[in-house]
Amino acid sequence: MKLLHLDSSILGDSSASRQLTREIVDTLRASEANLQVSYRDLVANPIPHIAGSTLAANGTPAELRSPAQQVEAAESDNTMNDFMAADVLVIGAPMYNFSIPTQLKAWIDRVVVAGKTFKYGANGPEGLAGGKKVIIVSTAGGKHAGGPTGVGHEDLLMTVFRFIGITDITIVRAQGLAMGPESRDAAFADARATITEAVGTTA
Repeated sequence: MKLLHLDSSILGDSSASRQLTREIVDTLRASEANLQVSYRDLVANPIPHIAGSTLAANGTPAELRSPAQQVEAAESDNTMNDFMAADVLVIGAPMYNFSIPTQLKAWIDRVVVAGKTFKYGANGPEGLAGGKKVIIVSTAGGKHAGGPTGVGHEDLLMTVFRFIGITDITIVRAQGLAMGPESRDAAFADARATITEAVGTTA
């Protein structure tokens, strides 16, 4: 089984989402002897945001690309290939200003691609990336899940993955982290209970 592990928090070792994604990956390693893990720190090794130059590079035949276009196309290809090869994705997704980190959005923009992970037909969009499991670590200083302030965070990610055909999605939630020590401890306890119950049975 191949696992793609993505972190997007800017807080380094102080990050709650990074701590929890590590725990998830460790849990899966313990239960899956043949687990192959690929890791990308989207902050330390960021993916450039898409631009007109991205579309131009991807739309230019490989033999006609300029050196800059070759670099741009390689970023898109490598990101897509890593995603498509994965059976399981573990994604750290802290909330910043009611949404996901821009580093994570840049990754999404490289994998949600018409003709590769979705297509439009007579009945509308059809996802082409089904058969994967996605585990999202959702962290936030306040409590937003299920409310209007959570629409650009968990709801956005659920919409994106369902759009490309992925329906096996687990949310490991730790919210209210900035609301005092008791709230933080309770948030981690809830997240770890989800890891034990849902993630521990993935393999």
